[in-house]
Amino acid sequence: MKLFVKTKDKKYPIYFGVNNCFKIEKILEQNKIYPKKLIVIYDRNIPKKILSKFRNKLKKNKNIFFGLHFSEKVKNFNTVKKILNVLGKNNFNRDDCLISIGGGIAGDICAFAASIYKRGLKFVNIPSTLLSQVDSSIGGKTGINNFIGKNMIGTFSQPNVVIIDIIFLKSLPKREMICGYAEILKHSLVSNKKFFIFLKNNFKSILNLNLNTTKKAILSSCKIKKEIVEKDEKENNLRKTLNYGHTFAHAFESTLGYSKKLNHGEAVLLGILTASKFSNNEKLLPKNELKMIENHIKELKYNNLKNYFKKNNINKILNFMIKDKKNNSKDINLILLKKISKPVLNNRYSQYKVKTFLSSLFDK
Repeated sequence: MKLFVKTKDKKYPIYFGVNNCFKIEKILEQNKIYPKKLIVIYDRNIPKKILSKFRNKLKKNKNIFFGLHFSEKVKNFNTVKKILNVLGKNNFNRDDCLISIGGGIAGDICAFAASIYKRGLKFVNIPSTLLSQVDSSIGGKTGINNFIGKNMIGTFSQPNVVIIDIIFLKSLPKREMICGYAEILKHSLVSNKKFFIFLKNNFKSILNLNLNTTKKAILSSCKIKKEIVEKDEKENNLRKTLNYGHTFAHAFESTLGYSKKLNHGEAVLLGILTASKFSNNEKLLPKNELKMIENHIKELKYNNLKNYFKKNNINKILNFMIKDKKNNSKDINLILLKKISKPVLNNRYSQYKVKTFLSSLFDK
């Protein structure tokens, strides 16, 4: 199965399947990528058996395999510099290729490095987590964190190829599957109520990696993101809806210093819940639809901010929300829901209003 993403600058394929990452040479040739040098940057958590088989499927030319331990705490210039140094020492040029095998953090960092080295290497993304397969691998956003917050430094640079292989998901713990499920859920909420109902009825099968159900969820989610990216590549309008829940989520992550206590997907579930409650508070989202969202997130067991924060954390959360890259004034810009599948853009609220609302969540 294959989808094509078509933007103004580039058209590229997304391959879906089981064991399709081992067809790497054929896929490179199909897309007219003939590198003299090739670097594979991989997360050291990738199962050795998969990595070894992948290595054996590559032609025996000048291939470099470079493993790193990826996490939010290394999503910075130091890690990018390590990659750029390897590329420079081995004299890579713009016809050569960087392949990333890893989750969203690996993809974001590698894509950023590939986009700035000699103004752009060929880049192939092989996302290894459910989260990265349905979200960060599609759309061309690259980025790293700095002291101000998450993804503050980056580029828009579309990949040449994305390969989504379900084989990687078999090694993921349930917590990582829930992490990816959060983004699938978000896609349904901003775009397709029927898909939301499907998820609500089948989420256990997806988390338990039932092949047909999981493939359907991944493909449907990717189609939603593809269609939005094609209409608004640079996030000028419609693509902003993909940030639903994320202004809260990124602030939650930053407040905890990207602690393992709360990963990105878990923060997104809390962010979706908070944004949905705020939507209802602002007389947008009807109570019955809020209840549907609340009940589903409750089933996933990520429905209580008090498990992660205290009321005295609110100022810190608010401070990160103010610095969010989507803001261009002293107010806080939020994506909200009018109803499931009907997002509302460019809702600006005073810091006081958001702070009062967050405080109310801790008083209940």
